[in-house]
Amino acid sequence: MFFGGLGIFLFGIKYMGDGLQNVAGDRLREVLDRFTSNPVMGVIAGLVVTILLQTSTGTTVLTVGLVNAGFMTLKQAIGVIMGANIGTTVTAFIIGIKISQYALPIIAAGAVLLFFFKNKKINYYGQVVFGFGALFYGLETMGTGLKPLREVQAFADLTVSMSDNPLLGVLIGTLFTVLVQSSSAAIGMLQTLFAQGAMSLDAALPVLFGDNIGTTITAVLASIGASIAARRAALTHVIFNVIGTALILIIIRPFTVFIAHIQETLGLNPEMTIAFAHGIFNVSNTLIQLPFVAVLALIVTKLIPGEEYEIEYKAKHLDERFIRSSPAIAIGQAREEVLRMGEFAEKGLTEAKQYLITGQKRHSEMTVQFEDAINNLDRKITDYLIKVSAGSLSEQDSKLHSMLMDTVRDIERIGDHMENIVELKDYQLANKVPMSESALEDLHEMFDLTIETVGKAISCLGNGDRDIALSVVDKEDLIDKMERKLRKKHILRVNEGKCTGAAGIVFVDIVSNLERIGDHAVNIAEAVIGEEN
Repeated sequence: MFFGGLGIFLFGIKYMGDGLQNVAGDRLREVLDRFTSNPVMGVIAGLVVTILLQTSTGTTVLTVGLVNAGFMTLKQAIGVIMGANIGTTVTAFIIGIKISQYALPIIAAGAVLLFFFKNKKINYYGQVVFGFGALFYGLETMGTGLKPLREVQAFADLTVSMSDNPLLGVLIGTLFTVLVQSSSAAIGMLQTLFAQGAMSLDAALPVLFGDNIGTTITAVLASIGASIAARRAALTHVIFNVIGTALILIIIRPFTVFIAHIQETLGLNPEMTIAFAHGIFNVSNTLIQLPFVAVLALIVTKLIPGEEYEIEYKAKHLDERFIRSSPAIAIGQAREEVLRMGEFAEKGLTEAKQYLITGQKRHSEMTVQFEDAINNLDRKITDYLIKVSAGSLSEQDSKLHSMLMDTVRDIERIGDHMENIVELKDYQLANKVPMSESALEDLHEMFDLTIETVGKAISCLGNGDRDIALSVVDKEDLIDKMERKLRKKHILRVNEGKCTGAAGIVFVDIVSNLERIGDHAVNIAEAVIGEEN
C-alpha cells in the first residue's frame, strides 16, 4: 500500500505540475528571464515558478538552461534557486490542509474536465485538478500503508535515536529523498508519520532538514557530464541547503521548542506543523544567505573552475529610442543584430557537423542552444522592424528594411534545418543505424561546402560585397550538383549492400536539409545583390 500510494502521489505531483506548466505556457521561462534583475527579484521569480511547476528541481533545470544561454548570471541563478527552495514548501502546506476525504471527488472532477471537453485550456485545468486529487489519494494510501510502523519496535527505537542524534535524522531524510527523487513525497510521508504519532517532533525535524539536502541530488545527477554552468548551479543548490542544515542543527533544540510553541498557539494539525517548520526553515535560510550571493558564486566558481562559451540570447543592438528619433539608425542597428543571428547559424551548423561525426551529446546540445538563440532573435528583430516600419522611411531605408525582414526569415529556416539534422543523428544513434565510412565522408564534404556558403552569405550581408554575394550563388550551384551526385552514390551503396535502407533514409534527409540551407544562403546573397543594384 505504501509503495502504491507513493507511486500515485508522485504521479499526482508530476501531472499537476505538467498541467500548471501547460496553463502558464512559455511564461515560466519569461518570468525567469524578465524578473531576475537582482538576487531578490530572482528569489521571488524562483518561488512563483516552483509553485507553478510543483518541483524545485524543474525550476533549477530551467535556471541552468538560462544561465547557459546567457540570459542569466550565476548570481541571479542563485537567487532563483533560493526562491525555488521556498516555493517547494507550498506542497507541504497543501498537504496540511487535510482534504484527503475529498480526493476521489476531486479526481472525478479532473476526469470530467479532461475527457468531456475538447477545449485544450480546460483539459490543462483538468490535469491540474486530477493531479491535485491524485496527490491526496496517494498520500492517504501511503498513510494507511505506514500505520503498522507504529507497532514495530525497531522503528520506535530508530525514532528515539533520531531524537537523541539529529545527524542520524538528517542522514535518513537525505537517503530517502535520494531514493524517491522527490522532497515533496519524502516530506508528505514525514507529515503522515508525525500525524499518526509514529514520530515525535524531535525526531521529525532533523529528517525534514535531510529531505532538503536530498532534493539537491536530482539536480546533481542531471548535471553530470553537463556544462560548467549546469554543474555550478547544481553545486550552489547543494551548498545552500547544506549550510542551512548545518546552521539549524546548531540551534535544533530552541528551534524545536519554537515550532512546538507555534503549533500550540495557532492550533495547527500535525501535517501543518511540519509545513510551518519547513517554510520557516527555508525562508530563514534564504534571508541569512541572500546577502552572501556573491560569495556563494565565488565559492562554486573556485570549486568548478574553467570558462565556457556562453550564447548570448539577448539582443545587443535593438535600442528602441532610435525608432522614433532616427529610423535609419534603427535599421542599421537591426542589421547588426541580423548579423549576430547569422553568426549563430554558422556556429550552430558547425556544432551539428561535429555531432554527426562524433555523436557527442554536447555538440547536439550546443546546436539546439544556437537554434533557440536564433528563434529568440527572430522574434525580437521582427518585432523591432515592425515598429520601425510604422514611421516614415526613405526609399533606400524601406528596401533595406524589406531585405532584413526576408533575411531574418531565411536565417531562422537555416536554424530549423540544422536542428532537423541533429534529430536525424539522434534517430540514427537511438536505432543503431550503421552508416558506412564512405557515406560519412560524403556528408563531411557537403557540410563543409554548406558551412562555407552560409559564412560567405553572412559576410556579404555585413559588408555589402557584391563579389562575395555572387560567389555564394556559385557555391549554391555546387551544393545542388553535390546533392544529386551524393543521392546517386548512396543508391549504389545501398544496392551493393554497403549501407542499409534505414541508413539511406537518414543520409538522403541530411543531404536534403543541407541543400535547403544552401537555398536560404543564396536568398540572403541575392537580397544583397538586389540591394546593390
